[in-house]
Amino acid sequence: MSEPRMAWIAEDPASKAVVELARKVADTSTTLLITGESGTGKDHLARLIHELGPRRDAPFLKIDCASLPQELVESELFGHERGAFTGAVERKLGRLEMAGAGTIVLDEVAALSPATQSKLLRVLEERQFERLGSTETITIEARLVALTNSDLARLVSEGQFREDLFFRLSVLTIHVPALRERPADILPLADALLERTARVHGRVGTVFSEPVRRMLAAYRWPGNVRELKNAIERALVFSTASTLAPEDFPESVRIADSGLGAALRSLEEIERDAIRATLDATHYKISKSAEILGISRKTLLDKRKKYGLN
Repeated sequence: MSEPRMAWIAEDPASKAVVELARKVADTSTTLLITGESGTGKDHLARLIHELGPRRDAPFLKIDCASLPQELVESELFGHERGAFTGAVERKLGRLEMAGAGTIVLDEVAALSPATQSKLLRVLEERQFERLGSTETITIEARLVALTNSDLARLVSEGQFREDLFFRLSVLTIHVPALRERPADILPLADALLERTARVHGRVGTVFSEPVRRMLAAYRWPGNVRELKNAIERALVFSTASTLAPEDFPESVRIADSGLGAALRSLEEIERDAIRATLDATHYKISKSAEILGISRKTLLDKRKKYGLN
């Protein structure tokens, strides 16, 4: 098996087990479900699996099922004919068709509407679909990989997700542990992220001080790898020194290192947790969540991106 063009940092035994599973499923064409908290790197793992297998030179396409309106999700997935709906001024090929023999990633599959779930089930069972507004049946060659940070089994029991689709998706499942569950990965990840981000910002050669390394290792990273990346980028932006110090990092990280983390929380952390809880409660319905939180849809999408709540 050829080596992938990207890397997965795996120093912790939990991460090594994930990589081993990825290598085992890479050569199969079976639909794959990748689960894990937001920011753990599910999409990164999907790309790794794509590159480890025989599809590595074929397209790798991704659809964000949570942020797109449902009518656009169907159009993105299946494509449409001219005149299929208002605004469809020309034929558009969907990702299922464009992917060819590659890989299609459905990010946050739990957000799909019941109608789209039914159509997706047919694709998985028959390997066929039609563009919206067309009667021409097209055969799918691509592999489907579904990602979710939701408990699909619970959603099935609550009637929010089709049971037959859940069983179809979960034939092969890989769970990505939270960063706090693979502590040996934290510092190697931080080093790799610092090197990459420093190049982007023209700060090659920037390093962590020893107090920073202790601080990063002590923090629980509720936002996982995405939060770690954002914290490092923030530190690079706020510091002009070649060695990053604790004061360059967010207060929530510094408080955790001081031992006060259990008692004190920053407003930013409280806001992030409130948004996460609301999104989970509404199954990532953006408009409904924004209404409950008392903010606009755009503001919620901006904050969701800021906190890595995908």
